[in-house]
Amino acid sequence: MSAIFVYESQPAWNPRLMSRTPLRRSPKHHLVDPSLAAAAVGANADALFEDRAALGLLFESMAVRDMRIYAQASRSTIFHYRDKSGLEVDAVVERDDGRWIAAEVKLGAPDSVDAAARSLLALSAKVDTSVSGPPAALIVITSTGQPHMRADGVGVVPLNTLSP
Repeated sequence: MSAIFVYESQPAWNPRLMSRTPLRRSPKHHLVDPSLAAAAVGANADALFEDRAALGLLFESMAVRDMRIYAQASRSTIFHYRDKSGLEVDAVVERDDGRWIAAEVKLGAPDSVDAAARSLLALSAKVDTSVSGPPAALIVITSTGQPHMRADGVGVVPLNTLSP
């Protein structure tokens, strides 16, 4: 299926960590166009709004697709992060000079944004910044709202405001 460009693999990020937490190294797979999944199961807008979990997965795939396009334009690679302690981050964008940004994708409920920010801050605390450097940004990508910076330093940005 990847030969006909139906999906793209998102490799696992492998930074040097401050702890010895084992990392999960298997890639995640995203459809090149999340609307393919919705069409394949015959989902319309009403059905997707009823199934917030499915809508969230499609939104994540769409956000990762957009970030991949922007990353390629700026000599960057997009990864995901998962470790055996249960910490997951949807996307880590790493430039060819080593600078990196971590992003979580959420539809926008305030409690999900808070949880996403906690995950981003936990990842930032685990990374050995003497090797990888500090994150250039930690962001939660949402579907709506105004871009803003939280008190903890995590940015909240709607998908439509992203650019290379």
